[in-house]
Amino acid sequence: MNTMKRLLSAVLTLTMVFALAACGGSSSGTSAPSTTAPAAAPAETAAAVTENAVYRTLYAAEVTTLNYLITGQTNELTIAANVVDCLVEYDSYGNVEPALATSWEQNEDATVWTFHIREGVNWMDKDGNVVAPVTANDWVSSAQYACDAVNESDTFYTMSGVVAGADAYYDWTAYQMALPTAVDGTDENGNPVKFVTNEDGEQEVLEEVPEASAEDIGVKALDDYTLEFTLESPRPYFLSMVSFGPYMPVYGPFLTECGSKFGTDNDNLLYCGAFILSTYEPQQQRILTKNPEYWDKDNVFLDAIQMTYNAEAASISTTMYQSGEVDQADISSNLLTAMMADPATADLIHPTRSDTSYAYWYLFNFDPNFDAEFEPDNWSIAVNNENFRKSIVHAFNRMPALATNDRVDPESLKSNTITPAAFASASKDFAYYGDLAKYTEGDNFNQELALQYKEKAVEELTAAGAKFPVKMLMCYNPTTTNWAEECQVVEQTIENILGTDYIDIIVQAGPETGFLGAIRRTGKYAFMKCNWGADYADPETWTDPFTDDSNYNFIYKSTDANTQALYAEYQQLVADAKAITDDMDARYTAFAKAEAFLLDHAFAVPFSISNRSYQMCNLNVFEGQYASFGMASLRYKDQHLYDTSMSLEEYQAAYAEWQAKMAG
Repeated sequence: MNTMKRLLSAVLTLTMVFALAACGGSSSGTSAPSTTAPAAAPAETAAAVTENAVYRTLYAAEVTTLNYLITGQTNELTIAANVVDCLVEYDSYGNVEPALATSWEQNEDATVWTFHIREGVNWMDKDGNVVAPVTANDWVSSAQYACDAVNESDTFYTMSGVVAGADAYYDWTAYQMALPTAVDGTDENGNPVKFVTNEDGEQEVLEEVPEASAEDIGVKALDDYTLEFTLESPRPYFLSMVSFGPYMPVYGPFLTECGSKFGTDNDNLLYCGAFILSTYEPQQQRILTKNPEYWDKDNVFLDAIQMTYNAEAASISTTMYQSGEVDQADISSNLLTAMMADPATADLIHPTRSDTSYAYWYLFNFDPNFDAEFEPDNWSIAVNNENFRKSIVHAFNRMPALATNDRVDPESLKSNTITPAAFASASKDFAYYGDLAKYTEGDNFNQELALQYKEKAVEELTAAGAKFPVKMLMCYNPTTTNWAEECQVVEQTIENILGTDYIDIIVQAGPETGFLGAIRRTGKYAFMKCNWGADYADPETWTDPFTDDSNYNFIYKSTDANTQALYAEYQQLVADAKAITDDMDARYTAFAKAEAFLLDHAFAVPFSISNRSYQMCNLNVFEGQYASFGMASLRYKDQHLYDTSMSLEEYQAAYAEWQAKMAG
């Protein structure tokens, strides 16, 4: 622990080299936009590789599926974003551009959207053979697949409540799935009913659901090249939703042929994007090869992306970069200071791009399912006490924790709200609307308040039968760079203020593979850093992790009456905000009120935007596509491979140029 204290002291006395502001949101239109300014120029000291441009990287976490219709994990969508195109895409300044749709229009109240599909685009197999043309029917197939409960799509929520008929069909298919295991019985009034066993092992009534058809889902092919979406209610931001999950196309006959094997390997996937997944060898390598039939191949400058598996990628990538074996290496925080001071590496290091499409918060888990040794019942008593949660919130000094990820400029990572600043705006940045502004302009860390809430919590929890210290299990993914160190710092800072007689934070590594499924989604933690990526350009997207069917912190599963009352109030605030579609300022004010409510009652601790780490990398990120939501930043299209990495100064110059062009 003394080593950690010395480290933190060194981190907090570093001179700030520069500060990157969070990037602004993107615009979207209802038809093809005009031509925009060219992308930022690469560093003058680097030369573009024009022959055999193969971008080589390492990866340490294997994917669990290639099925882009069901996954919401960034690691898996990084492949999907490059092998399957969407209706629209974004340029390097966040302007929407035609992709598989050449143009589009909406009706007066934004409930019907019509897209005109690009002709001459083909589905390809992994060997580069043409399989079939891409048509409007491919979006009908993807919608019907994602809305079928049997397929368990993690991204169905992007259609739920949005596309007409989506929920009705999902509910009907879920009902059909439950029927075979249902048992006959009677309810409290003696009426015949069917019972099913829920995930908690309890019997509950299986409610009858009206029959629904996939044909009733509001996604229609008016002809082979005209696609129509009918929405349940006005969605002025709908265009920003169509580049993700079930809004991506799939060739229906192939999907049917593959059945449950779809997306299990590169043979059971078809491609219509800039690249083809030509090689897929789990825990060995993946190779994305330029699609020779791609409709916009003149803007694909990489011949291939070669991803090599290595469980030790985080520790060996810098050495491999310097020896010329890879073209990108993340620099762990414990090496950064030394490498910035070394003339051999100093001019090769620059930050990754600030990303406001992702945000991180530390969440309390209201449905603890961890081992008895960590006292889940005692945790349940504590976490349902608001004063206990507030004591943790105000004792959490985020800056030392952020410094484990960015020792040069940790302040640039800090986020004070659930929705990141600069994500979206109407007449002003959403983060400055209404009750949210006090959080945006402030900081939760306050030692005096933490101790005041501790005193109140001790009295109330003692009366409720809680034991001290309260054990707080905090898990991390060991394959995520710096997360273990960050957890140690969080433990130290909170325990130093509140005392180990009050709180005992237990840091534990989760599995290297399937971490989310094993830990977060099953509630095997008490307090943990969680993240969310925006799916579209509206603050509504940041309410999704807190719905009553999400697998984030499980507030809705709490059995505490006061917690349930607060959660019901939050749900009503969100419903009120969603109902406002004709006045964006009023809509943003209402969503800000709902988000501030979560923070007022300490249900979440805002932490950071997506970690801006440091790297050596032979790409110029400012050439790449950009949007503050969705998958734009995961695409390699439009990027060149260079023979060396940017320096910090070159990165700053490119960033300043990008900002200037963004501002017009």
